[in-house]
Amino acid sequence: MSVLVLRLAGPLQSWGSSARFGRRTSETAPTKSGVIGLLAGALGRPRDADVSDLAALRFGVRIDQPGTRITDLQTAHHADSEKSMPLSHRIYLADAVFLAALQGEATLIERLHAAVLAPVFLPYLGRRSCPPSLPIDLGTRPGPDLRKVLEQEDWHASDWYRDRHRSEAVQLSLLVEPTAGEGMPEYSQRDQPLSFDPRHRRYALRGVSAGTMRVPRAVPDHDPTQLLDGV
Repeated sequence: MSVLVLRLAGPLQSWGSSARFGRRTSETAPTKSGVIGLLAGALGRPRDADVSDLAALRFGVRIDQPGTRITDLQTAHHADSEKSMPLSHRIYLADAVFLAALQGEATLIERLHAAVLAPVFLPYLGRRSCPPSLPIDLGTRPGPDLRKVLEQEDWHASDWYRDRHRSEAVQLSLLVEPTAGEGMPEYSQRDQPLSFDPRHRRYALRGVSAGTMRVPRAVPDHDPTQLLDGV
C-alpha cells in the first residue's frame, strides 16, 4: 500500500457535492469526486471512462487553511433568443489550502503520481475557472496508515496565515474515510463517484470521520538577549 499526497491551493476553489438549478454550492473541503476527477483528467481518461479503480482508493483531507466563503452572482443570455437567463449563485472558497491523500496499491499510486507530474489535462480545483496557484504534487508515502500520513505532513498554510497564528496553537481538521476497524463514520456525503459521464453523472454516499490535529505554537524569531551580546 502507498499514499499519494496532493496540495490543493489557489485563489479560488469550489468543491460541490450537490447542485440545485441556479445555485452551485461548495463544501468546506475538497470532495472525493472532485479529486478523483482531477486524477482521471491527469491520466487522460475521457468523462465516460470507467473510474471504479480510482473510486476504490481510500480518501482523506486535512484543512490547512480554511479560506473564506464568497458568492459570485452570474448572469447570462440565451445564445439564440438573447433572453435573460435566471441569476446563478456560485459559491467559492477564497485563499484556502488543503492536503488531500489517497491510499491504494503501490502500482496504481505510482501511476497517479506520474500523471500528476505530467498531466494530460491540466488540473483544476473543483471548477475549470479555479487553477492551482502552486504545484499540487507532494509525492508519495509508503505504508497503509492514511491518517498518520496526514498527521505527520508539514503545515502548508500560506506565510501570511502562519504569521497571523504564530502566537497560538492551531487545530487542523481531518476528514478521513474510516476503515472497517475504526468504527462507524460520523456522517455521510454524496461524493463517491460512480460515473462522470455528462449524460448521466452518478454519485453514491460514503462515510466520513472527522478529527483534529494540533500544530504547535511557532517560536518567535525575536531573541531579546541579542542586545546583550558583548556586554
